[in-house]
Amino acid sequence: MSKAVRIERHGGPEELKIVDVEVGEPGPGEIRIRHKAVGLNFIDTYQRSGLYPFAMPLQLGMEASGIVESVGEGVTHLQPGDRAAYASGPPGAYSEVRVMPAKTVCKLPDAISFETGAAMMLKGLTVQYLLKKTLPAEGLQPGDFILFHAAAGGVGLIACQWAKALGLQLIGTAGSDAKCQLALDHGAAHAINYSTENFAERVKAITGGKGVKVVYDSVGKDTYEGSIDCLRPFGLLAVFGNGSGPTPPINLGLLASKGSLYVTRPTLFTHMSTREATQAMADDLFAVVQSGAVKIPIAQRYALEDVQQAHRDLEARKTTGCTILTL
Repeated sequence: MSKAVRIERHGGPEELKIVDVEVGEPGPGEIRIRHKAVGLNFIDTYQRSGLYPFAMPLQLGMEASGIVESVGEGVTHLQPGDRAAYASGPPGAYSEVRVMPAKTVCKLPDAISFETGAAMMLKGLTVQYLLKKTLPAEGLQPGDFILFHAAAGGVGLIACQWAKALGLQLIGTAGSDAKCQLALDHGAAHAINYSTENFAERVKAITGGKGVKVVYDSVGKDTYEGSIDCLRPFGLLAVFGNGSGPTPPINLGLLASKGSLYVTRPTLFTHMSTREATQAMADDLFAVVQSGAVKIPIAQRYALEDVQQAHRDLEARKTTGCTILTL
């Protein structure tokens, strides 16, 4: 048996209930893993609320680390006793033990703690595919300006550091002066408090009127219009989240008038569609973390039993950096 967090219907944090579930043996292509720590992510709130609808009952959670207890037929890259971490579907990480597909579970290097492993996989792999694969038509070179919204969040603080390591000038936005300073402390070249400043005007001023090659936007509804105004000709708007709600439909004619712009709506799990792709991305993430160029900022820890409060704080923008659930 395992304690796990489930919902019986979509709704608010009050729908999150801790229940006892039976955990069986892994089938072909699966593993059973005993978690040491679990990551909390905005996608969890989308699944809970129904923005991303799922059949009920639903066990939440997309990211965790732990010890592999047993492996099913055909699993060769993991063995019982291995330290492991993952960011993948189906949901179910909010639990002590689970059975899950092995394809996107990776061995966790000994030099990386379980807490760091749980905090970094979904957010770190997201930054990896954004900065390495979700690129403007003209590419990114050292010295280029990029705009990254929600720069003081878990994804954002990793992006600030990784962008600096790549020689990019990251302009971060956040909702308070304290969060802006946090982004600067983690490597952002500039920070804009979008609650008190027009971020599009500031971006133009910072870039000498040219704009940025790419905007990485996880906020969505509240920022996408301003994000488009920040782009230089042939620039790319990459909307990878919906923190303020879904992005409205975009008039394609606007992209023409603003300078032959590009728009994409990528997802992490498209990039992780194969075992080989997942491992290559994870190897890149592990290397940059072990080098010290990127440190994983765990700013909040909640017991699994306090998951409702964790969701409230996340949605109220009270958190910074990464958040984990402890077991």
